[in-house]
Amino acid sequence: MKFGTVETPNNVFLAPMAGITDLPFRLICKEFGVGMMTTEMVSAKGLLYENGKTNDLLYIDPKEHPIGAQLFGSDPKILSEMAKQVEQSDVDFIDINMGCPAPKITKNGEGSALLKNPELIGEIVYAVAKALTKPLTVKIRKGFNDEMVNAVEVAKIIEEAGASAIALHGRTREQFYSGSADWDIIKEVKQHIHIPLIGNGDIRTPQDAKRMLDYTGCDAVLIARAAQGNPWIFKRTVHYLETGELLPEPTFEECVPVILKHAKLLEAYKGEYVGMREMRSHLTSYVRGVHGAADLRRTLTAIETYADIERLLEACLKRLESHE
Repeated sequence: MKFGTVETPNNVFLAPMAGITDLPFRLICKEFGVGMMTTEMVSAKGLLYENGKTNDLLYIDPKEHPIGAQLFGSDPKILSEMAKQVEQSDVDFIDINMGCPAPKITKNGEGSALLKNPELIGEIVYAVAKALTKPLTVKIRKGFNDEMVNAVEVAKIIEEAGASAIALHGRTREQFYSGSADWDIIKEVKQHIHIPLIGNGDIRTPQDAKRMLDYTGCDAVLIARAAQGNPWIFKRTVHYLETGELLPEPTFEECVPVILKHAKLLEAYKGEYVGMREMRSHLTSYVRGVHGAADLRRTLTAIETYADIERLLEACLKRLESHE
């Protein structure tokens, strides 16, 4: 897929998820062929006031390209100034989040709350696009609620204001992540805009990705929760789209080296204390479906060191051998 000056190696992308798609996880996904990524969502106001934690979220590894920085906010002036500042770094594009449903974001009129104010969306996109030399993309949802499904209107405004691509999640803000994603709205938006559209919602398998691409005509897909503990989904999906062949899912034995590498990256970037505690949630996803996973998850809260993870995985492997 090509938008502005950015060309991706394939059209299977990783959706940003707060607390999940940090640098270590993105590097793991990159090894499995993800076509494009963005940073975790970063507050434009946080950047303005030089919040150290906010700046840490924007660190990019040279191996991650193409990658964008995802910002959120509701003030056109602040967003345009911070976007201009961030584009001086090693990012390939800027992305604005107008889809996050979290109450702590929407209560400030940011994220998906912007869908209630299409005029302000136009002002923001115009101001940011005008300030940048690199491409601008925007992430939106189907609408704020069932009474306000306005993705077509909003997408047309975003295109006219100067964005180079749009990502659309087929759920309303009110739905959060429940219910089913509406692929019909993705199809409809695609028919009304001329810039690339990235579809998001209910892509759990390579077959889902193909169905969305075929049904909606969108240019690329965003994979979110299905990538947690499953970076193999990118390699399997790209291969399936290119060849029609469905690669087998990895065995747990094949997963172990990847899990250990993920833990090592977290330890290197965040230190053992923070890194290993954050690794607990990733481990919950990695061991999903493994024999005895429920018992394993109960032991995850005790993990404090890399050695603890090695012991846990060794116990998993032994349990699998005895089960066979």
